[in-house]
Amino acid sequence: MTQTLLRRPRGSRGKVHDITPAHAGWHYVGFGLYRLAAGETVAEPTGGSEVILVLVEGRAEIGAGARSFGELGDRMDVFERKAPHCVYVPDGSEWSATATTAATLAVCTAPGRGTHPAQVIGPAGIPLLERGKGTNTRFIHPIAMEERDVAGSLLVTEVYTPAGHWSSYPPHRHDADDWPEMTYLEETYYHRLRPAQGFGLQRVFTEDGSLDETMAVHDHDVVLVPKGHHPCAAPYGYEMYYLNVMAGPRRAWRFRNHPDHDWIFQRDRP
Repeated sequence: MTQTLLRRPRGSRGKVHDITPAHAGWHYVGFGLYRLAAGETVAEPTGGSEVILVLVEGRAEIGAGARSFGELGDRMDVFERKAPHCVYVPDGSEWSATATTAATLAVCTAPGRGTHPAQVIGPAGIPLLERGKGTNTRFIHPIAMEERDVAGSLLVTEVYTPAGHWSSYPPHRHDADDWPEMTYLEETYYHRLRPAQGFGLQRVFTEDGSLDETMAVHDHDVVLVPKGHHPCAAPYGYEMYYLNVMAGPRRAWRFRNHPDHDWIFQRDRP
């Protein structure tokens, strides 16, 4: 199962991740990642999917359909914690990006619903939020969570986990369509580490034990979360970043904590 859930990058240049719903064995979430040199151009049709482009690092000239958004991006290192430049592209369209510096471009996809036009959706409107307490403290850029009406299906967020801290913790799941208590959401985690030679840990497990995998994640790895709980840990000396992409039949994030560990949430909640 580990080889299915943990996806290593294919090289260090070009399209190093190309995770489609068919490749993941699910229905909603797709994730691509380009690592580009200055001057390189990439383009893709959206087909039946909506897309959120996230400039993880670097600058690029980005267009969608007949619109040109010009040069975007001012975060040259993801760990600067600046809000990212992001563009929404609807289904039935296409997008292009020409890197003007070395750039890392994430392509987040989910089924389109024809509800939003192509537009820049960041960095304006994306705050840096602090969550958790003690060694559960982390920092979040809510790029396209449900409080922002910027997409029809996609939920996208960035998380910074300081060295020695936990994240996506206490363990929680969102793998059942049980509105309003829980929503079914598939999810990908795109990981980065500082220093880059470091590693983090991510466990994906169900309460009945039918899935229980713990993975060492490295810089530019992606973890798939088809179901179950999915906490992360950053070892002492290494800061962890991850970009989450979620989607399902309803654009809402409702989760349930693991019953053995919910006491932590109850104790720490405001």
